[in-house]
Amino acid sequence: MSENTPAPNAEAAANPHRYTAALAADIEARWQDVWEKAGTYEVDDDEIAGSDKPHKFIMDMFPYPSGAGLHVGHPLGYIATDVFARHQRMTGKNVLHTLGFDAFGLPAEQFAVQTGTHPRITTEANIKTMKVQLRRLGLGHDKKRSFATIDPDYYKWTQWIFLQIFNSWYDPEQDKARPIQTLIDQFESGDRPTPDGRPWADLSVKERADILSDYRLAYASDSPVNWCPGLGTVLANEEVTADGRSERGNFPVFKANLRQWMMRITAFADRLIDDLDGLDWPEAIKLQQRNWIGRSHGAKIKFPVGSSAIEVFTTRPDTVFGATYMVLAPEHELVERITPAAWPEGTHDVWTGGHATPAEAVAKYRAQAAAKSDVERQAEAKDKTGVFTGAYATNPANGEQVPVFIADYVLTGYGTGAIMAVPGQDQRDWDFAEAFELPIVRTVQPSEGFDGKAYTGEGAAINSAGEGISLDGLGVDEAKTKIIDWLVANGHGEATVNYRLRDWLFSRQRYWGEPFPIVYDENDVAHPLPESMLPLELPEVEDYSPRTFEPDDADTQPETPLSRNEDWVYVELDLGDGAGKKRYRRETNTMPNWAGSCWYELRYLDPHNDEQLVRPELERYWMGPTEAKPHGGVDLYVGGQEHAVLHLLYARMWSKALYDLGHISSPEPFHKLFNQGMIQAYVYRDDRGFPVPAAEVEEREDGWYYEGVKVSRELGKIGKSLKNAVTPDEIFEEYGADTLRLYEMAMGPLDVSRPWDDRAVVGQFRLLQRLWRNVVDEATGAVTVTDEEPDEPTLRALHKAIDGAGSDMDGLRFNTAIAKITELNNHLTKQPSVPRSVAEDTVKLIAPLAPHIAEELWHKLGHESSVVWERLPEADPRYVVDETVTCVVQLKGKVKARLEVPPSISDEELHEAALADPAIVKAIGDQQIRKVIVRAPKLVNIVV
Repeated sequence: MSENTPAPNAEAAANPHRYTAALAADIEARWQDVWEKAGTYEVDDDEIAGSDKPHKFIMDMFPYPSGAGLHVGHPLGYIATDVFARHQRMTGKNVLHTLGFDAFGLPAEQFAVQTGTHPRITTEANIKTMKVQLRRLGLGHDKKRSFATIDPDYYKWTQWIFLQIFNSWYDPEQDKARPIQTLIDQFESGDRPTPDGRPWADLSVKERADILSDYRLAYASDSPVNWCPGLGTVLANEEVTADGRSERGNFPVFKANLRQWMMRITAFADRLIDDLDGLDWPEAIKLQQRNWIGRSHGAKIKFPVGSSAIEVFTTRPDTVFGATYMVLAPEHELVERITPAAWPEGTHDVWTGGHATPAEAVAKYRAQAAAKSDVERQAEAKDKTGVFTGAYATNPANGEQVPVFIADYVLTGYGTGAIMAVPGQDQRDWDFAEAFELPIVRTVQPSEGFDGKAYTGEGAAINSAGEGISLDGLGVDEAKTKIIDWLVANGHGEATVNYRLRDWLFSRQRYWGEPFPIVYDENDVAHPLPESMLPLELPEVEDYSPRTFEPDDADTQPETPLSRNEDWVYVELDLGDGAGKKRYRRETNTMPNWAGSCWYELRYLDPHNDEQLVRPELERYWMGPTEAKPHGGVDLYVGGQEHAVLHLLYARMWSKALYDLGHISSPEPFHKLFNQGMIQAYVYRDDRGFPVPAAEVEEREDGWYYEGVKVSRELGKIGKSLKNAVTPDEIFEEYGADTLRLYEMAMGPLDVSRPWDDRAVVGQFRLLQRLWRNVVDEATGAVTVTDEEPDEPTLRALHKAIDGAGSDMDGLRFNTAIAKITELNNHLTKQPSVPRSVAEDTVKLIAPLAPHIAEELWHKLGHESSVVWERLPEADPRYVVDETVTCVVQLKGKVKARLEVPPSISDEELHEAALADPAIVKAIGDQQIRKVIVRAPKLVNIVV
């Protein structure tokens, strides 16, 4: 029977004031009410404005309010940030710690489609449930700053930020975003010529809008997307299977060019890479962002084709002499222009795919490629596919004619959508060349002993000479420099930097998302709504589903739920631009679920401000740049590694745009990032591999059994589908919230995954019971501490705990902090009485971890103020250093003695003491000492 199990009546009667689950529940509920009523964790903006008091802004990644509620894995990060926030508050800092909800998105919409219930209703119910569970954890959030992204007064500012980005362009000369009006001024003055040279005043409204769209940071563009007619929606690459079908429903997916809203995140690519150096982030996350942006230096080279030219980007321009063919993405804009009416004389049969004309071959292959996802197209496949366009390009380095193919392993969204194929230096190109009987020319001398196909290593250039240029004999770097200079001098190319990063697709064919504050006129010109018309709220609709089509009908277009509400779509408005009242059409796509989480750190600073995004003085105080954080941002941001790229990259782009436009002082949103690990649980499976209820599994000597049948066990995620979910409510009922908090923080380092173990929870419950007994008499409820001075061993135990736990808390090493507090508490348990001063300091130490019991004991010790605002005790250096340390003395690698010595003992003194120890003298006997290795004060190793 565990200590938390209700005791028999006699024992309960004898110890009515024992710390039990029932008493814990009473204490916790009572103090949660007190904190909420007193506004204990609320931050007063008037007090901190202009304050020079140290501060910490601490954030969790936005939670999504699931209908299933929380399981014990969810609160790990929330508890950690709460412990850290409480600790920082007790070191004298102003602390801002709050939590909102990321509530737009697909799960709520799918539930609405299935049930017909408005997604707002289910989402708000889920938020309510989650708030109750989070409250029971005793989290010290400033609740007055909480919000959800679905609140109109929140997404009003999401829409406002979109308009700031829409009304901006990126000025490469100043390397920052600027208002679009500054660009218009340049066109109007003639400082910047229009594309066709006509004066700006002579252009129509439509022509001006089209030109500006090429510069705007938010713009509408025809983009290649994954279109699934069977689902009636566009899918992300991650939602498409390797065989080109939808993950949900298994419908065919096609490539289609659809008009979508985009964010020009590529304009910020260099800053997004370079500014990572000033952030306190895990190196693995920085590397993922650098790789995702994919900055590479090389050259753009033009290969003439008739009156046109194919432009390629390559990081190895030195291999241009080995380019024996070219490949375009099937969707490349030049394909139709360069494809001739008939096959050129001498065309190889393997190049034509058996088709009568190039146009027929190209059309057939394009249709096949459109049915594949980008992931499938880039996968390493044994069989290389492609077709000759019938066109030849001129290699500018040697003047040779090289055939131009289309192949699905080249994507239009990467680079220029075209490659010069160098099979001698690229295995993919080699395989294609072999399949289509194309020439292979090596341009780099392979290393001695190399017997493979494509050679990708270093070596001297070979076969690399043409008219007026020779690279033969040069190393790679020298050859690169020389060929780039030659290409530039002869008008064949230019040095350039390329990026893997592509502009951010910002449209969704969904209902449950932020409406775009954009309307279109009769010429399909996009107009921003004036700020006075924000927020543009979502209308009520009867059907939340996008329109679906026959699964194989690729020649269809999305029909969004909003587009069916014509009363909302078509409106008469006066936009205040001098055009008067006109009829407009609203944008019927919605923003992606990323939008609301791109800026929520700013809303926490000033959540009720309806006049401006955030008051500058508040933003500067909490997030402004300092010497310690040169780019500014949140002091601590905790969340999972799964957001390493997308969310963090998007939020960084929005911060930089707002910074450039003068709205905030920090170009980065999050200074310090910490990725917590995952709490796992055992999954039990029957012989079919299906999960069985973990709570009903019986452990025996030879394994685990469910309903008498042996089952297997493995560690996995926690969740309903795996039938291993443990809810916080269960732990609250059995032990209380403080025990749950302590257990999750004691399980191991915060940044590693760890298994949940029901049986281990009781260990932390016992720690709290012992803490309680050190202050309160279980029989009478009286406080038992004394006013006597603590003895020296107790002072040493106390100050070691203060010193060690304090530094551990600062470093988010909560498991080792708990171990040090436990050691102190165990020492006190063995004493005949506990001095009041030591009891009070112990309560302060554990307060960030177990705030409810700490608050209760603090008041029982006679204090009226909250322990939340007490200062943590400071360690006395005299008692932190051990009086003695244990020195291990080894002989032939085995421990033969342990000596208690002063920490300051010298190597010579320790050498002499070790050899004089009776046990060592006996162990050495008549053996000859060859060597004595001394590592004062903890080790002596004797070699005989």
